[in-house]
Amino acid sequence: MKYDIKDIKLAKKGKLRIEWASNNMPVLNLIKARFLKEKPLKGLKVAACLHVTTETGVLAEVLKAGGAQVFICASNPLSTQDDVAASLVKNLKVSVFAIKGEDTKTYYNHMKSALIAKPDITMDDGADLVSTIHQRKHSMHSNIIGGTEETTTGVIRLKALACQGKLRYPIIAVNDALTKHLFDNRYGTGQSTVDGIIRATNKLIAGSNFVISGYGWCGKGVAMRAKGMGAKVIVVEVDPLRALEAIMDGFNVMPIMNAARIGDIFVTVTGDINVIRREHFKIMKDGAIVSNSGHFNVELDIDGLRRISKKRRATRDFVEEYTLKDGRKIYLLGEGRLINLAAAEGHPAQVMDMSFANQALSAEFMAKNYKKLRKQVYSVPEDIDKNIARLKLKSIGAKIDVLTAEQKKYLASWEMGT
Repeated sequence: MKYDIKDIKLAKKGKLRIEWASNNMPVLNLIKARFLKEKPLKGLKVAACLHVTTETGVLAEVLKAGGAQVFICASNPLSTQDDVAASLVKNLKVSVFAIKGEDTKTYYNHMKSALIAKPDITMDDGADLVSTIHQRKHSMHSNIIGGTEETTTGVIRLKALACQGKLRYPIIAVNDALTKHLFDNRYGTGQSTVDGIIRATNKLIAGSNFVISGYGWCGKGVAMRAKGMGAKVIVVEVDPLRALEAIMDGFNVMPIMNAARIGDIFVTVTGDINVIRREHFKIMKDGAIVSNSGHFNVELDIDGLRRISKKRRATRDFVEEYTLKDGRKIYLLGEGRLINLAAAEGHPAQVMDMSFANQALSAEFMAKNYKKLRKQVYSVPEDIDKNIARLKLKSIGAKIDVLTAEQKKYLASWEMGT
């Protein structure tokens, strides 16, 4: 079994942490119990390009229970938890190619290592794995029957591929499942982003001007948590509906050029490039903190920041101090990469329970239905989404009503009015 990790001796710690996550992922455990009996992924190879965290460790257990052979590489150079990687190799016999802090060359070499096994199904978080596949000869991966995608950024990239007629196999957009983005993006990103900023800086959030670029589900979650900790939240948006929603939610909305002058802490969660640029860094306060919680660090113009700085140094773990030519200092967190994974542990297991349940069930759906699917991006089937919600409600002891026969008839008719 091939692998490339930091230190196999970290496996004991990783095993205990995976067990802790598993205790908080009841839906995945119910799926695992069924998979052990039915083996819906028997004989299939799954290459997963995901954040190598404790929750991913639980997902790997479920895929193995379903009969799959699993290969894992990191979807971000700073998101790997080395003890988890070690445990997956030693205790679960999963081929892992991931080391926290790996350089860009190693990052892509690890991706290629995961693909050498010629997988049948891909699982992606940002579409880097699919992108790597599409840059190679089709014959090298002609056996792939389908894949899944975890993020908003990745879905955008894959839909662009599909629109150009270049997507080589069907993909299920796990990110678009309601049980994923309504909970993972909002509650997971919201809590873990603020957690990452605090762990990196130990700064007081209360009373600060907290600038959030992007008011999608992730931005809403970050705004909710920052407000709850006493921050004065400022939202930067390009979409008029989202901007209006942010105002109705009680937040200030303004262009980034205005926000750059008064912000204390900045977070980007847009999925787009160069959201905070050189001209914005130039007018920031002395001591401004800049971070990103979107999938790629391209949201920040880091090269632009370097060009206007005369000195750069690391002052804390995951904190780089840039001294501008006039002496002002700007602090960049986690190299501009996902701050919630670079400096913290990512989303809590309770929300990843639903996200990864979508991954597992979408892989099963792909294995059973790939012959009927075209080379395009599909939504998670509604019955899978609702079933995950039901299982989650059941796991926390919550009960809901059911429609009466009369109510069902009324909703299916048009005749009855006032």
